[in-house]
Amino acid sequence: MIGVFDSGLGGLTVLRALVARFPQVPFLYLGDQANVPYGDRSSPEVLELTRQGVETLFGAGCKLALLGCNTATAVSARHLQQKWLPTSRWRGEHNVLGIVAPTVEAATQTPWAVSTPQYPQKYNTDLIAVFGTTRTITSGVYPDEIRKRCPKVTVVQQVCARLAGAIEEKAPEDELDALVVEGVQGMLDQTGGVPPHRAILGCTHFPLVEHLFRRHLPPFARILSQPEVVADSLEDYLARHPRYMGEERGSRLILTTTGDPAEASARARVFWPEVGAFERSAAVAR
Repeated sequence: MIGVFDSGLGGLTVLRALVARFPQVPFLYLGDQANVPYGDRSSPEVLELTRQGVETLFGAGCKLALLGCNTATAVSARHLQQKWLPTSRWRGEHNVLGIVAPTVEAATQTPWAVSTPQYPQKYNTDLIAVFGTTRTITSGVYPDEIRKRCPKVTVVQQVCARLAGAIEEKAPEDELDALVVEGVQGMLDQTGGVPPHRAILGCTHFPLVEHLFRRHLPPFARILSQPEVVADSLEDYLARHPRYMGEERGSRLILTTTGDPAEASARARVFWPEVGAFERSAAVAR
């Protein structure tokens, strides 16, 4: 069984793509609604909440935990992978993945393990736009990791502060469209009107308005939407590390929350209309 952890419900866009891609793999989703939003918390708080979420997934039988949240990944993934996991009781048999690495791989056309410029990418002079929430953008993780691999690329970041909340509150399309226009125009103001070659939708809510970004970006701009990018990356990862799928097979999907299951079930349908009901997580709400 594979676990997916998110601070809220946006990770359901990623989970939906994973369930479609791997119909014979069981998944366990944990949304930390009791502590959302993570964007208002300090880095140590985000790290501790994410670690506890990962431990909950491991304790439930998951060998692999995917952080389906940009903030949790940006703040916590490297520490969990390099410092916590190797010294924990889960070392050797478990692993933690995030959603930033596959997104950077897709943006740079460079494997994550290759962290120094290689031909031809070290001569790449494309313009890449990153649209995200305030916390993800201020972390600087996307420009930092992209420039390690493509030092001549121009990375322009644009905060879309109100867009995720508007999506979750089921705002009408004209309101969502106006927020996307605001974000795209903010990015163009930074570039002097030059449009991007690639656009990263760096929030798991944003795939629900990908069609609006498509409407306001030029046809040649490739939009990197995380659900498909992450599914592609996980497919490759599991082909190389099939042990993380576990021995159980079947289309079982368990949805859990640290918050109110009824509220989570209702709000989840914004992200996945056919999704099932949530259960209360075995973890104690923090």
